[in-house]
Amino acid sequence: QVQVVESGGGLVQPGGSLRLSCVPSGFTMDYYAIGWFRQAPGKLREGVGCFSSRDGFAHYADSVKGRFTVSGDDAKTMVYLQMDSLKPEDTAVYSCAARYPWYGSDCSVEEYEYRYWGQGTQVTVSS
Repeated sequence: QVQVVESGGGLVQPGGSLRLSCVPSGFTMDYYAIGWFRQAPGKLREGVGCFSSRDGFAHYADSVKGRFTVSGDDAKTMVYLQMDSLKPEDTAVYSCAARYPWYGSDCSVEEYEYRYWGQGTQVTVSS
């Protein structure tokens, strides 16, 4: 059974950093894409970044480009969302999702491409 579980949320001050982790399980092949999404209260869910395990390709939404980094470990067992220079407007529930299997060398932050979703983890940026 394919699952993804995210962790690492919490409270951080503006300008601070936080790293989220996404652990996929139930994969029988190493090729997949992981997307990171967030939803703030009263707003639509927004894709912030994605990662393709085939070549380590990453893509970002304009709102986080230069501040967020998506990466994976060498064993292809975990994907990270490193968030730096956090702003109060980054406050949201962050979720990871898996597109599996995915053999492409690219990825997107379109929700419809992802079938397996985690429960989400709260990130609050406040002083």
